[in-house]
Amino acid sequence: MRILVLNPGSATLKTTVLDLPGLEPRFESTTDWRESDPAGPTRAVAATLQDVGAGGIDIGSIEGVGYRVVHGGDRFTDAVVIDDAILASIDALADLAPLHNPVAAATIRAGRRALGGVPHVAAFDTAFHATLPESGRRYPVPDDWVTTAGIRRYGFHGLSIAWSTERAAVLLGRPVTELCLVVAHLGGGCSVTAVEGGRSVDTSMGMTPLEGLMMGTRAGSIDAGVIFRLLRSGRPASAIEEDLDRRSGLKGVGGTSDMARLLARSAAGEPDAMLAIEMFVRRAAGGIAAAATCLPRVDALVFTGGIGEHATSIRAGILERLSVLGIPPQAGARPDGTDGDAIVSSGQGPAVLRIHAREDVIVARAAVSAIGDP
Repeated sequence: MRILVLNPGSATLKTTVLDLPGLEPRFESTTDWRESDPAGPTRAVAATLQDVGAGGIDIGSIEGVGYRVVHGGDRFTDAVVIDDAILASIDALADLAPLHNPVAAATIRAGRRALGGVPHVAAFDTAFHATLPESGRRYPVPDDWVTTAGIRRYGFHGLSIAWSTERAAVLLGRPVTELCLVVAHLGGGCSVTAVEGGRSVDTSMGMTPLEGLMMGTRAGSIDAGVIFRLLRSGRPASAIEEDLDRRSGLKGVGGTSDMARLLARSAAGEPDAMLAIEMFVRRAAGGIAAAATCLPRVDALVFTGGIGEHATSIRAGILERLSVLGIPPQAGARPDGTDGDAIVSSGQGPAVLRIHAREDVIVARAAVSAIGDP
């Protein structure tokens, strides 16, 4: 079945055409736009479809369109065929993922207008974490926060983690159901997830994608008292949210969210870049160590995402900090910038794997499954 996958980020649209069950893309591209451009997703979809046609793929041969949607809330724990009511629900979750759900909704609208004759399916990053135990889902807050305001943890990057879990089993030659993994998705957004037998049992992101590790432009976890202090000083809540979402993390400390640029500047001895990298490594290692405590053992540590896959020196720095837990230092790694899934190190202690993120495959499979439902 030929599926067009549209994976919108805050200012990018990653596109893949897959002929399932095959995994080799028939077409793939990335289109960028300015975050301040509200028509960016619409133009990106139009440009992408032109490129698909120019690439020799008949648009009429597409049998379904799958979309990655970051937040599904309590309602969406599986992929669904999109109708107007589903789209309205995705819109309603925008406050929980302000960098992503509004862009996803705009992309879906553009896709439905352009390809109205085929089913459109939303696959949710939060769905993989529906298996979180209550101790991992609940915040230590008053019960009425939970019952009246719906305050709880959801987790994200689920589509990426699902693929990493599948590929780790293949690389290690063991069934998914037998594996205990820590999956570190390190990219523009960053999270760590403990996976036991293919099920999420702990994850670093929470109710929104702001919790957890230091990220490209997001702060990750900070003392909630900081926010109260800023509010009392007169800083508007909207400005605080903007700062934490778009002006913090690597960008806030090092001036850019581009890890490759930070590594180059760090090598040249620039103090702010060196500090940003040290903080990133420290917090990623801490998140991995915390996730490991939620598993009966750790069979493998998986790195994925743009930084996790390509930045060898970042992986090495994280593993050096984790050596106290028996995780081996990095050995035999390919140079930065290379692609491909690999066992980076193995032997005594947990294996260390590098896996290329293929959310498109998980989205496409979910689309086929949803379309096939009666």
